[in-house]
Amino acid sequence: MNALIAGGTILAGILSTDLGTRRVTTLRMLPPLLAVAVTLALFVHTLPVDGNDPSLQLAGIGAGIICGLAVTALLPAHRGASGEVRTKGAAGYALAWTALSASHVLFAYGSQHWFSEGIVRFSTDYKLSGQAVYSNAFVFMALAMVLTRTAVLLNKRRRLPEVRTPAADNTSPYQASSANTH
Repeated sequence: MNALIAGGTILAGILSTDLGTRRVTTLRMLPPLLAVAVTLALFVHTLPVDGNDPSLQLAGIGAGIICGLAVTALLPAHRGASGEVRTKGAAGYALAWTALSASHVLFAYGSQHWFSEGIVRFSTDYKLSGQAVYSNAFVFMALAMVLTRTAVLLNKRRRLPEVRTPAADNTSPYQASSANTH
């Protein structure tokens, strides 16, 4: 149930701010970040450091960065005539975030109902301390996905070239061509 609540909260924050054509603003970045902060506060109670626990939690962060980059590639950005950077979140973007969120929920459900013995064996073989380390790895993965998405959007806003109008250039095509012939 925790995975469903956490995944649903983050998914709602992302889709509510990214679907459709939207301006890239600082205010737009806040709801998903707040959803992750709430998820961290509610579901990360300890930071297991025994055995390979840190490695699994770091793997969650790494997977989140990779998934965040992949999903954000489905969110094209452009600078409009007004100079504002806008993104267009379409069905592919929504499906990718939904599939990733659903996979977290399915894994959580499956680890309790379908393959719990396999999880226990894996945890023993690889010296993982238990459920908290898996929960943290998924929360850290979600956090990394949202932070990566936010960083990519802010980078797009910063790096997209300014729209130049002919009036801003103060040259006409005729002036430029006559300057080149002399």
